[in-house]
Amino acid sequence: MFRKRIKLERARKIWIRAWSAGLILALVIGVVGAAPMAWGASAPPSVSAKAAVLINADTGEVLFAKNEKERLSMASTTKIMTSLLALEQAAVSNPEITLTTEMVTVEGSSMGLKAGYRLTLRDLAVGMLTVSGNDAANSAAIAMAGSKEEFAKRMNARAAELGMKDTHFVTPSGLDDPEHYSTAYDMAVLGAAAIDNADFLSICSQKQVSVKFLVPDQTVRYSNHNRLLSMYEGCIGIKTGFTKKSGRCLVSAAERNGVRLVAVTLNAPDDWTDHQRMFDYGFSALQPYEIDDSSVSLSLPVVGGVQETVSVVGGKVEPLILTEEQHAKLKRVVELPRFAYAPIAPGQALGTIRYELDGKTVATVPLTASGEVAAVPVERSWWQKVGAWFAGWFS
Repeated sequence: MFRKRIKLERARKIWIRAWSAGLILALVIGVVGAAPMAWGASAPPSVSAKAAVLINADTGEVLFAKNEKERLSMASTTKIMTSLLALEQAAVSNPEITLTTEMVTVEGSSMGLKAGYRLTLRDLAVGMLTVSGNDAANSAAIAMAGSKEEFAKRMNARAAELGMKDTHFVTPSGLDDPEHYSTAYDMAVLGAAAIDNADFLSICSQKQVSVKFLVPDQTVRYSNHNRLLSMYEGCIGIKTGFTKKSGRCLVSAAERNGVRLVAVTLNAPDDWTDHQRMFDYGFSALQPYEIDDSSVSLSLPVVGGVQETVSVVGGKVEPLILTEEQHAKLKRVVELPRFAYAPIAPGQALGTIRYELDGKTVATVPLTASGEVAAVPVERSWWQKVGAWFAGWFS
């Protein structure tokens, strides 16, 4: 009876400590401002484009905009959608395509295709993303959907999936049509989605790409029209475009120190300069915020364990990419229960450190047990012992 009273008193003390500790955690650790960082954002750029936008490719956040929702023709940047659909198809099944006269009869830029040539669907995407082959776009569209009109339906369906609300595709190549249009913002959304496709990115980021034709037996090396790959450090693609109606159009992407940007200009007399200015601004406005809570160590009360507490430790996750304004509003919330029940295994998740921005969780760090806590053995009653003996006897 005396031993039982000792155990009950010990359990009562643990519960009291657990409750008190929970209140202290909520008050002291609850919300903590992030450590300060230094920013050196330059002034917003001046651009020649009729419409332009710069976004954080990972979040979609708009960093700079000029007439970004104005509907304009977008020339061969259209082939971002055409080649993306082709590469997605090729990832499942990469058919060999024998070209027809209908496929290759088209004006404008070309990868030199002729009726009777045979090559894979993926290699048609290479021709679109390097030398902006209208023949490659036509061939892929007809091969995949039976006609350019049917392929346009696929393009518009995918645009709707991506949230491109001010876009309508008519041609797979980007040749002018009164009903073929988009906006700088929508094309940035498309560009960000396209570079999430590893094969798309591997093609559009290369200055030169070789295509091995099946018929005729030849290998042709194509040079990428995107001069930013050589002009701007960190440029990783994407696609150029030009018609007399559209003017110079460009969708490009660049990456530095974990920051990935997509820039778009439509009808831009000096698009190379526009994009470099926008990227310079974007990289100065965004900074990586390291999330390293590996030094966090807390003590959490344990109920029913051979130890009264367990050590809880934090960890490290991918950094956040933030503007100075976002950084100032970033909140750190530590969430732990008032106590944990034994048994507890090493590495067991017991709480969370959440990073919030404008009420939304943008990153989480798990709080885990640094060691094991076994449960206190429960002494069985005389009847339980007898029952266990009989169970063992008859088993």
